Amino acid sequence: MRWQPTRLTRLQLEERRLAAARLLRTHTLSEAEIAREMGVSRTSVTRWKQQWEHDGPRSLQRRRSSGRPSSLSQAQWRHLLDLLQRGAVAAGFETEQWTLPRIAQVIAQTFGVRYHRHSLGRALHARGWSPQRPRPRATERDEALIAAWLRRDWPRVKNSGGRTGSTGVSVAD
Repeated sequence: MRWQPTRLTRLQLEERRLAAARLLRTHTLSEAEIAREMGVSRTSVTRWKQQWEHDGPRSLQRRRSSGRPSSLSQAQWRHLLDLLQRGAVAAGFETEQWTLPRIAQVIAQTFGVRYHRHSLGRALHARGWSPQRPRPRATERDEALIAAWLRRDWPRVKNSGGRTGSTGVSVAD
């Protein structure tokens, strides 16, 4: 069994259909063999063959993607991702946490375009970026004090339960 990526691009799908059509025209392989070679079902190969015979090679070419076009150009998306990389504080927010409403606000201020948070999340994900929630940490947190406690006190606390036979945890019946 050959490795197949889980998700093919529109260009890769078109290349696969056209390659299958070339194999069909040579009449050297059966539809089942072509299906195995391309990693698709025999039904797909049959459908491609019928499309080719009925409408010609253009029927196997990719079509324009459906749906509303993006409100931002590719250059604007690159600029937005650069702004996001600089951080939320640099964009004028109090904390570094990027949320979809905050990103929508930056887009509205920078480009004058409004995005709903649901469609914005999908658009950002398609461009390889996702807002992350930082782990909450106390501002008073002292890393050196924590490290010292773990080194000095934690082994004693951890081992004290084992000597007396008690784990310090009560189990309700």
